[in-house]
Formats: sequence, structure tokens, C-alpha cells
Amino acid sequence: MAKVLVAITTSIDGYVAGPDDGPGKGLGEGGERLHYWVFGGPWTYDEDALGEPAGEDAAWLEKAVSRSGAVVGGRWTYEAARHWGDLNPWGMPFFIVTHRPEEQPPGAEFTFVSGVQEAVDRAKEAAGGKDVNLMGGADVIRQALDLGLVDELTIIVAPVVLGGGKRLFEGFTKSLELEHIGVRQSPYATFIDYRVKRS
Repeated sequence: MAKVLVAITTSIDGYVAGPDDGPGKGLGEGGERLHYWVFGGPWTYDEDALGEPAGEDAAWLEKAVSRSGAVVGGRWTYEAARHWGDLNPWGMPFFIVTHRPEEQPPGAEFTFVSGVQEAVDRAKEAAGGKDVNLMGGADVIRQALDLGLVDELTIIVAPVVLGGGKRLFEGFTKSLELEHIGVRQSPYATFIDYRVKRS
């Protein structure tokens, strides 16, 4: 049965983006350090050529992508990433949660939907029996957790202290019980996988 998987990178002090995140600075000031694991080492927003993940980073990412048949993301993430140049970076159905679904961009790269529940339902249908990767941002992840839609949660901890920005669980008041199901370690991140227990 298809699962809804969430994975997000956080700093040691609990921030998933540094201060002043937005278009061209999707991870905020200093937030590039959160995703060194994705690009094989240091990078900046000003660089065009980015590296590739290696070792445990690449192994975790390859497994996550191979399990997924569709992706759900939030409008803020979509805007902050500058629409990924209007090209779907995942190569599979990609649903964007937005309050303005009527602003659907032309072409079939992304599908705008009006809520997290609808996005997950449509992604499951489009995934062809594979899992759904709910990539965030933080608000979309909180909504999905609150609705009880998430089966597995991976917290990727980058060895950095940002000192400010956006927190994953800011304002989240629901109690969650998690079961530890795996861990990977690399020079750039620690991947902690949990199963979200149903009450």
C-alpha cells in the first residue's frame, strides 16, 4: 500500500530555513548549509554548477526517489525555488498546495490544488502504487501531520546552528508518537527515519 513520506532537513537548533527566505534564497540567510548533503558539499545561491550527493547522502536520496511515484509541495517552496525554472525537478507528478489554484501555470509540469488533503489524495492516485513524497515546506508538513496523513517522517539533521529562521514544529500542538526505524550518518547530515504511529 502506498505510503506518504515526509523528509525535511533541519539545523541542530531546529530551523528548516534561515532568516529572510524567499525567491532566490529558498533556504534563507545561511540556509545553504542545510543542503550541503544534497549537493555534495558547500554551495551558495550565486553558484550555477552544483555538485552531486555521494556516499550515504546519495544512498538515502536514491532510495527515497525510487520509492516515490508523486510529490506534494507547498506554494511557498515553489515560489522560493523560483518554480524550479518551470521544470519539474522530480520527473513525476508534482502537486503544489496553494490558496490560489486558479493560478495554475501553463503546461503539465505542476498541478495546483487547494489543500493538503486534496494534494495527497491526487498524488496517491497519480503515484501508480508507489509512495508519495511530501517535501514541504514546514507549513504543509505540519498540516499533513495534523490531518494524520503521514506514514513516515525523516528528520535530516545538518551539523549547523542557524540561530533563527523557520522551525518545522512552530505552533504545532498535536502530540505525535513515533517509532524509530532507521538512521544514516554522513559528514553533512544525520538521517533519522520514523514511522508515525496511529492512535
